[in-house]
Amino acid sequence: MSSQVSIIDQDAAIFTISVAANLAGMHPQTLRTYDRLGLVEPRRAKGRGRRYSRRDVAKLRLIQRLSQDEGINLNGIQRILDMDAENERLRRQLARVTEQRDEALARASQARVFTAETSGAVHLGRVRRRQLALPGRS
Repeated sequence: MSSQVSIIDQDAAIFTISVAANLAGMHPQTLRTYDRLGLVEPRRAKGRGRRYSRRDVAKLRLIQRLSQDEGINLNGIQRILDMDAENERLRRQLARVTEQRDEALARASQARVFTAETSGAVHLGRVRRRQLALPGRS
């Protein structure tokens, strides 16, 4: 019998507010407050109940640590979260640009290069110019 590991989507909204609060070590009312302030934005179920993802719970734990262990106020935490999100966005953008550059370099290395002389002669590849010898030098 083979062992099969299932991967849970980090953004799947699967936890109710009571479960998320328990996992984050907080009171459900604290989660409601954080939702109102925009620190964590859970999805809503059909009955309008909040549903939290694993990523939301990790963010709640980070907020808890920053607030209690580091003494950072909620405005400071919001700025940290905003900068973290911007940093992640920039990392994804850099990865896309790097991938595009690598693809362009791969295409360019396979492309044909032609060189045209002033006489009109065309050569496949680049032609190295002969250096002119100075008089008296061989």
